[in-house]
Amino acid sequence: MGIVPGCGRGILARRKIAQGETIERAPVIVIPENQWSDVENSILCEYAFDWGEHDEQAAIALGYVSIYNHSYTPNAMLEQLPDELMMEIVALKDIEADEEITINYNGDPENRDPLWFTAASLRRPSKRKR
Repeated sequence: MGIVPGCGRGILARRKIAQGETIERAPVIVIPENQWSDVENSILCEYAFDWGEHDEQAAIALGYVSIYNHSYTPNAMLEQLPDELMMEIVALKDIEADEEITINYNGDPENRDPLWFTAASLRRPSKRKR
């Protein structure tokens, strides 16, 4: 982890990483739909991922998964492994040492849809019932 100019914290490669290599595996804590309102008004909301077949739950990933910055041209991708209660970050291409590792927050590395936040507003709409 390091400081990325203009982005704050980010994840930097400590060594060269090969395309297809798993960069990180992290267990998740699943937040049931009926407990989301308790998390929504806390700082944890900023680090939660939609989870479940229909995004009806949320999950907090342990490790560094919540620190990877967004890019529309990412060099890695996030894979959810619901049966294992895990998330993985996998390299989409070779990544050089000291290069920032980024993912597309929309899930699909090629998805160019606008994100749920702007610089002025970090809160995102949730698909979970309130």
